[in-house]
Amino acid sequence: MQLLFKKFLPHLLVLIGFIVISLAYFSPVLQGKAIFQNDIKQYIGMSKQQKDFRAETGEETYWTNSAFGGMPTYQLGAKYPHNYIKKLDLSLRFLPRPADYLFLYLLSFYVLLLVLKVDFKLAAIGALAFGFSTYLIIILGVGHNSKAHAIAYMPLVLSGIILTFQRKYIAGFLLTTIAMGLEIVSNHFQMTYYLLLLVIVLGVVYLIDAFKKKVLPHYFKSVGILVVAVILSIGLNATGVLATQEYVKESTRGKSELTINADGTPKEVTTGLDRDYITQFSYGIVETFNLFIPRFMGGGNFEHVGKNSETYKRFRSEESPTYWGDQPIVEAPAYIGAVIIFLFVLGLFLVKGRLKWWLVGGTVMSLLLSYGKNLGFLTDFFIDYVPLYNKFRAVSSIQVILELCVPVLAILGLVRLLNDFEKKEEKLKALKYSTIITGGLALVFLLFKNSLFTFSGANDGYYIQSYGQEFVDAVKEDRRAIFTADTLRTLVLVLLSAGAIFMFLKEKLKEKWLIVAFGVLIVFDLVGVDRRYVNNDDFVSAIKVNKPFTANTADKEILKDKSHYRVFDISNEGLQNRTKASYYHNSLNGYNAAELKRYREVFDFYVAKNNVNVLNMLNTKYIIADSENGVVSYLNEEANGNAWFVKKLIGVSSANDEILALDSLDNKNEAVVDLRIVSSGFKDSFKVDSLSTIDLKEVKSNYLKYESNNSNDGFAVFSEIYYGNGWKTFIDGKEASHIRVNYTLRGMEIPKGKHIIEFKFDPDVVKTGSSIALASSVILGILLLAGLFFEFKKNSKNKESA
Repeated sequence: MQLLFKKFLPHLLVLIGFIVISLAYFSPVLQGKAIFQNDIKQYIGMSKQQKDFRAETGEETYWTNSAFGGMPTYQLGAKYPHNYIKKLDLSLRFLPRPADYLFLYLLSFYVLLLVLKVDFKLAAIGALAFGFSTYLIIILGVGHNSKAHAIAYMPLVLSGIILTFQRKYIAGFLLTTIAMGLEIVSNHFQMTYYLLLLVIVLGVVYLIDAFKKKVLPHYFKSVGILVVAVILSIGLNATGVLATQEYVKESTRGKSELTINADGTPKEVTTGLDRDYITQFSYGIVETFNLFIPRFMGGGNFEHVGKNSETYKRFRSEESPTYWGDQPIVEAPAYIGAVIIFLFVLGLFLVKGRLKWWLVGGTVMSLLLSYGKNLGFLTDFFIDYVPLYNKFRAVSSIQVILELCVPVLAILGLVRLLNDFEKKEEKLKALKYSTIITGGLALVFLLFKNSLFTFSGANDGYYIQSYGQEFVDAVKEDRRAIFTADTLRTLVLVLLSAGAIFMFLKEKLKEKWLIVAFGVLIVFDLVGVDRRYVNNDDFVSAIKVNKPFTANTADKEILKDKSHYRVFDISNEGLQNRTKASYYHNSLNGYNAAELKRYREVFDFYVAKNNVNVLNMLNTKYIIADSENGVVSYLNEEANGNAWFVKKLIGVSSANDEILALDSLDNKNEAVVDLRIVSSGFKDSFKVDSLSTIDLKEVKSNYLKYESNNSNDGFAVFSEIYYGNGWKTFIDGKEASHIRVNYTLRGMEIPKGKHIIEFKFDPDVVKTGSSIALASSVILGILLLAGLFFEFKKNSKNKESA
């Protein structure tokens, strides 16, 4: 036991160090403060109704009426039964946010390097290099928590895979299953998809290596074990995976039936997102050097340039639009670190074998795909032919793969440097070339910056029109000054790194001090840049984060109305905070990357253009807008209400005809029906007399109860968003059916007389998924116990034989 404790003590100390470092960087959390994250602010607005429902009832609702007219909560933090892998995830994220994600970065990468047989001291330094990579810190600052969550588990998944290929089949299987389960539970399928691409690169490289070494049986055995592990990990997350798979087909990520745009122009037919939308955030090819020099292209869209800047001297502003790249919005550069890039280049010379080629392959793939429309032929190929690639936007974010691969190879290069003492000449040669490449590049940029670059940005024309040529001239001077300062900084860091290695190779610096030196250099380099963009100033009192919106006079006035209706916020405040209306009301607005496709199309065609006819159909009772007296609410007395009987059904045979009909449709008396979803010979006319009524009697986010009274058989339209996968209808307690009408609403035939009509959102996918998740958890538990028993027994035998 004493030997076991001694063996694990260094790792325990490292983990304690990671906790201290995570809390130190985000130290305001120790004062009860919380980081302000704009995306999380929007998420809070979107999810408030479901959280309130959970608090009031102790139950979970899988539907919310608070945003986009109504949508499932699958992508809004829904909680599922028997989701035990989520409980494990929460246990690992025990620190206050966002320190919990930084701790996960460090822990996961540390495990990966240990699996690669890196000494714990270098593994700890590598973890710091990964965890403080600027992009990974920036996404915590802006609130991309699920993205950070998924990235954090990537190294852990790779650890399980590599363990399996190292012939540690039981440990590899168990770690891959758990790590992949945690990866999926993060619910950022774009990041998980990018991880899959990296794993494919690994698989190809390892296959070639297995073929050369004639160990193909071991390779395919490992692949088979890993496939089973992934299947089991999906089972652990079955509810979320199945619900997302079902929902994505109906969301903006699925295929649209429309062949026209809102402006009438032909629409590109695609099974995923629009090509321009996918490539909107494409990394500039020259912008690549941001990975090496932090503000190579000015940093973020706006930077603090201080009182010594040209912008301040001429215009008394310490903020300047310093970014001069091509992307529309950049919070900060995706800086990996001058020291890490130097070590990466060194690793290219020193590291041999399949690990090197996997990491280089992943880096190159990631970089090339991040260029998006700037490397159109490759991006178009992936969009057109690689499965699922067209489901994701912001192609530049694939750089998370190189942000993982580069520090791994950098640390492996450092490991190789410290080993094989007889190869000193080879190491000196590698050091010379690495210094010439990295230091020389920085020196060239420093000496020839005015010849190589104009420091002109894509938005400079706008700034000239708005503020004049003198303003842009001042901004360019500041861009040049920032470029010079950061390039010089990179050059100094490269020379210090090279100098430390040179002294070590000349036996003037001991190994332990070389390790300390690189630890200090890496932390100084990365944290210094990180603090420019995410620091204590980003923290506010927790109550401001948890309750980010304040009701204005319009909100307060609307809240007096206790009936069921929708609100459309077109005020400047509403446009800036797209989920503020969702926080207080049932809103037509919202903020989500995957809303219901048909609703979004109706929004683009009509709601965004303030089409009163469609606003009435959606029961938009209040419109919030700006006025001379501030933000006010306007009562729309023409709103159709919760439900109404119509006299006529108009059949159409295409999605184009259905959505275009809404413009002039007399929707209080008529409804549009897609003939492809109704049986032939359907009844298309109904009698509606003045005494016919259908009233909403009870409403919850997942339940609606109506009472109808009609002397004739009738057809009712409900101003509720149609979603066929979960909404069940009952008339007088007996299950009935409803159909989609008016492109995005619900409608159904109701027999004459008095009836109770109920809508219940009770998705079968949750029941099915929960059963699979429970079974998978039981299987994993049994396998985990069996694996531990087998390993214990094997170790006991080894001790006896020794």
